[in-house]
Amino acid sequence: MHPVYRAFNMLGYDVFTLGNHEFNYGLDFLNSALKGAKMPAVNSNVYSANKKTNYFKPYVILQRTVTDDKGKKHSLRIGVIGFIPPQLMEWDKEKLEGKVHARSILESAKKFVPIMKKKGSDIIVALAHTGISSEPYTAKMENAAYYLTKIEGIDAILTGHSHKVFPGPLYKDLPAANLVNGTINSKPVVMAGSYGNNLGIIDLKLQKDHGKWIVVQSKASTRPISDENGNSLVKVDEPLFKEIEPEHKATIEYVNKPIGKTSSPIYSYFSLVQDDYSVQIVNQAQSNYLQRVLKDARYSKYAGIPILSAAAPFKAGGRGTAYYTDIPAGTLAIKNITDLYLYPNTLQAVLINGAQLKEWLEMSAGQFQQIIPAKGGEQQLINPDFRSSSFDVIDGVNYQVDVTKPAKYDPSENLINAGSNRILKLTYKGKPVTPDQKFIIATNNYRASSKTYPGVSRGEIIYRSPDENKQIVADYIKENKTINPTADKNWAIAPIKGNVTTVFNSSPEAKKYALQSKNITYIGPSFGGFAKYTINLETGE
Repeated sequence: MHPVYRAFNMLGYDVFTLGNHEFNYGLDFLNSALKGAKMPAVNSNVYSANKKTNYFKPYVILQRTVTDDKGKKHSLRIGVIGFIPPQLMEWDKEKLEGKVHARSILESAKKFVPIMKKKGSDIIVALAHTGISSEPYTAKMENAAYYLTKIEGIDAILTGHSHKVFPGPLYKDLPAANLVNGTINSKPVVMAGSYGNNLGIIDLKLQKDHGKWIVVQSKASTRPISDENGNSLVKVDEPLFKEIEPEHKATIEYVNKPIGKTSSPIYSYFSLVQDDYSVQIVNQAQSNYLQRVLKDARYSKYAGIPILSAAAPFKAGGRGTAYYTDIPAGTLAIKNITDLYLYPNTLQAVLINGAQLKEWLEMSAGQFQQIIPAKGGEQQLINPDFRSSSFDVIDGVNYQVDVTKPAKYDPSENLINAGSNRILKLTYKGKPVTPDQKFIIATNNYRASSKTYPGVSRGEIIYRSPDENKQIVADYIKENKTINPTADKNWAIAPIKGNVTTVFNSSPEAKKYALQSKNITYIGPSFGGFAKYTINLETGE
């Protein structure tokens, strides 16, 4: 039995929903694992291939006995419904296409919530594996929790997917949000971070009115399991730990197996502001793999087309100050591969032209906030709403990013400034890239299958590998035995003139590497346990 479900069983969970990563290994594995759970998994917007029947239970209604403040017992029927981003079908297309179908979160809620009410639900809780965004509504939006709060009949929402914390300062400007009570549009909502770093809690005060239960007061909150310095605020649950200890020990033993060496440290502390080897080694491995594959006679029609590679810094602080790659010089073990490549993606190759390549990079450049030189002073370089996993660095070409211009695309891949062009001096082997010039880019199935990521969405997938990207990186290290981490600086932020200080946040642990850097300087502490740094962009190095 999968240790996660053994833990769920032991803790006595009532019901749970599924996230998109549960589908990464295909339906056969997922269904096998789910057999170990003693409680139901609910999801209302994934359908069987016939698009008519739900693949999972769309909802359950739990019968519970509760005691009021006067000691009187009452029967309460709690409806629980689950949701997942419909983009699931893009992210795991190879494993899911023709087997299941995903529909809109909001449309599914509108369909089933009235049914749940009709069947006697006193209150309804939504387990929504979707983020919080007040962007204009679209039928298949990925982060739809904000709009779920507007659905009549839903009383509380437990959300996630985007790994943030709600209520929290990140959402201070969210319309109709009350961070004191943890509500959005007067509905309690909680998002408990990632990796179990917070416990999310929703308290509801109920009152019976004409025979019906209504929520008269609510509060959502989170409780961290450790302080800003990583010190635990809770005790280990020994019986639970013993329940999962065999797999835990076996995993540690496996990931500590050596596969090679590195002559110097590999870290991602500055990967969002300059070319970084923690990303480049992934690109090197992917390019090396694809070059070998395309030598096969079956791909002869692509001979002579330049092969590039795209990779992003997955661990770049998005989930806290400890969420960075920092591998010391010396032995490289299997566990270090996860530091370099986090997800179980598989490699795919996309055929694009020079114009599409530029749009790909324009989307990636949306990671930077616009710097206004005339304004002067201290200005934040990184857009906190932009996921580092969307910041693709493309190796094999050279380019600069002009951050004094507005971003062409927003973090949700929407065109917002059609006339803006941040990508400068885009060249291949010293010559300007032309709009009709062809390229083959090694990337992952998540990016290659995107129907919205600029540039990629108009490309043609010409190769789908059965091998995971992280295994490709591991094999590359094994083959080379010892790697010498040095970034080739194929991209850089374009020089900025003026009396402006460009700053960004990273881990306090990065200070030791800043002291060795020519262009990055440690300034001091920042919010949330992070530290503030500045990068000298006068020379564009």
